[in-house]
Amino acid sequence: MKGISRSEELYRRAQALIPGGVNSPVRAFRSVNRPPLFIAGADGAYLRDADGKRYIDYVCSWGPLILGHNHREIARAVAEAVPRGLSYGAATEAELVMAELMTGMVPSLEMVRMVNSGTEAVMSALRAARGFTRRDRIIKFEGCYHGHCDAMLVKGGSGLLSGSSADSAGVPAGAVADTLVAAFNDLGSVEALFAANREAVAAVIVEPLAANMGVVPPEPGFLEGLRERCSREGALLIFDEVITGFRLAPGGAQEFYGVRPDLSTFGKIIGGGLPVGAYGGRREIMETVAPLGPVYQAGTLSGNPLAMAAGIAQLSYLKGHPEVYDHINRMGDALFGGLREILERTAAPCRVNSTGSLGCLFFTGNEVRDFSSAKKADTSRYAAYFDRLLRQGIYQAPAQFEALFVSAAHGEAEIARTLEAAEAFFKDFPGNPGEGKGAYG
Repeated sequence: MKGISRSEELYRRAQALIPGGVNSPVRAFRSVNRPPLFIAGADGAYLRDADGKRYIDYVCSWGPLILGHNHREIARAVAEAVPRGLSYGAATEAELVMAELMTGMVPSLEMVRMVNSGTEAVMSALRAARGFTRRDRIIKFEGCYHGHCDAMLVKGGSGLLSGSSADSAGVPAGAVADTLVAAFNDLGSVEALFAANREAVAAVIVEPLAANMGVVPPEPGFLEGLRERCSREGALLIFDEVITGFRLAPGGAQEFYGVRPDLSTFGKIIGGGLPVGAYGGRREIMETVAPLGPVYQAGTLSGNPLAMAAGIAQLSYLKGHPEVYDHINRMGDALFGGLREILERTAAPCRVNSTGSLGCLFFTGNEVRDFSSAKKADTSRYAAYFDRLLRQGIYQAPAQFEALFVSAAHGEAEIARTLEAAEAFFKDFPGNPGEGKGAYG
């Protein structure tokens, strides 16, 4: 169609057939006020859109591509698996190898069950927690996103933060009646919920490093405090490691922070980007899952051979190449540290939160430590920043309340180019202090 890009043409066609023209809401780019990109290919640290333009990619399929796009070892493993068949609906040796890798790397995993997504992993872990404890109530935290299962769509983060409501239509009141909401980094709010629900709380579920209201690290003592309170109250502690698992450290956030949960959930990172998930933890809990116990959970595609092949390749590579973590953390420090220096030089009222290879630039001058402080960020200013950098070939999350991810494929050249573009934006930015109307915070 004359006068519009190929991405815009595809988006117009898609809107007639797919809700919003996309298969996941944040892809629509609505919170950054522009039509979305349609991606045609990717390699290393770069994406290529339908018009052939290349972008440095800091989304990395929302985190799992820790080795970058199309890594040779993962691509080879999938190519070799395809001729053997795409799906069996039966047990395979690859599932066992994956379980051996995961339990060998993650401190709390004694048994693990493969599923098909992070959402499914969370749903299943919650069911196992309730079945094991014979209790019904779950404590979650404002701004933490645990997928789209009904019970967790209460004050969630991620794309929900950029919408008109933090809840979802179609979720019956009964589905969330046993979901209790605490404030992240506030142990007092957790204590109050335990006190009001004696011997009724099955589990506390938390992103050990919150990465769906932007990036908000746990404050010293917070995770340790959750561990102590759960143990004292007879509740299980669940770490949602869909984003942090195998990224913060080979053993995930629980290794990084030195706090061991009872159950953990994982997502696409264990499949090298292919659709997959897993949940696991203490043996006595996992032995309540069918066919050993009364907690039912099943899935024809669980342990899909292609996903297992990709995941085994990625986890094996990470296990055998610890230098990957040195590299991504060094590049993360360069990117996020460089952004902080730019903000200081330009006096822009923004904050950067980061841990290792993931971080977030918040368009607020206030400290961001929880859901309420994250929501003070100026989303319109973030949209302007996103658009400016996108035009210069730098692709970041198309929403203020998402993380930026650095992969092993990102090098000094990509970081330097990104920081140069960011500094130019802030030097030109109309919202610097003293210019009145454009101020934000």
